[in-house]
Amino acid sequence: MKRRDFLKAAALTGLVTTFKLTDGMDLMAQKAVKSTAKTGGTDLVAVMGGEPAQMFQKAIAELGGIGKYVKKGQKVCIKPNIGWDKTPEMAGNTNPELIGEIVRQCKKAGASEVVVFDNSCDDWRKSYKNSGIEEAATAAGAKMLPPKDVSYYRDINLPNGVKLKTAKVHQAILDCDVWINVPVLKNHGGAQMTISMKNHMGIVWDRGFFHRNDLQQCIADICTLDKAAVLHVVDAYRVMKTNGPRGRALSDVANAKAMFVSADIVAVDTAATKFFGQLVDMPLESVKHIAYAQDLKLGTMDLSKLKVKKIQL
Repeated sequence: MKRRDFLKAAALTGLVTTFKLTDGMDLMAQKAVKSTAKTGGTDLVAVMGGEPAQMFQKAIAELGGIGKYVKKGQKVCIKPNIGWDKTPEMAGNTNPELIGEIVRQCKKAGASEVVVFDNSCDDWRKSYKNSGIEEAATAAGAKMLPPKDVSYYRDINLPNGVKLKTAKVHQAILDCDVWINVPVLKNHGGAQMTISMKNHMGIVWDRGFFHRNDLQQCIADICTLDKAAVLHVVDAYRVMKTNGPRGRALSDVANAKAMFVSADIVAVDTAATKFFGQLVDMPLESVKHIAYAQDLKLGTMDLSKLKVKKIQL
């Protein structure tokens, strides 16, 4: 059996797997294209082999430090995926250890306030608690905001959207100075993948419109909102490889111990999807919202144009 086939088979049977750098990162490089990466700062960081807080510390340092994104006195919103009443090992939500570390980093940078929220699919109180995120975030000094009341959402226009032209967006996003998008990498039955772009569905009130009006295009459209996240931190510590977005059993999960961080939403979702393709066959072209977002000039799928730093811990 070829090594790549072995890794895929191991993941599909639920075997706990920690990939080596070459196993997880070679799919990120578009080797058929001569690199045109610009000189200067790093555009995207991929980290493997560590614990969530440790990997974020390494990634944010490589990107220039949290102070590059969060300034003293700013109000910060952190948007994880807290969609499901699931415990951390099920990988349905963003890793709580990661959220706690991002809160601590923002407070250290001098943020005047840090809030955390998600428009959960399951009961939000149970999701906040059982995900471990409420405890981790509040212990680090953040405030958890309730999502399940339309009064918390305000109408915005999306003039660059193709299908989605307006949306009700949570005030936590609209009222903060900067926000950080922290999705978990996982399979999704409708959108194929849920990563940084799909995580934007948790900032809106009416997700039903997305499903009724070309889900893939609407996911790209909501990302055209004027107030873009300053950073996208893709949690791939535990990856739900099948039966997403909710998951059914531990056999759906692979312990990949990875993280992808960038200000470019298209690039980071491209890199994460290529990584996911090691676990389950997931052609990049099947995740249509990534290409749609590139068409809307929200970022690039051509990673060879970026300066990518790969770190093995």
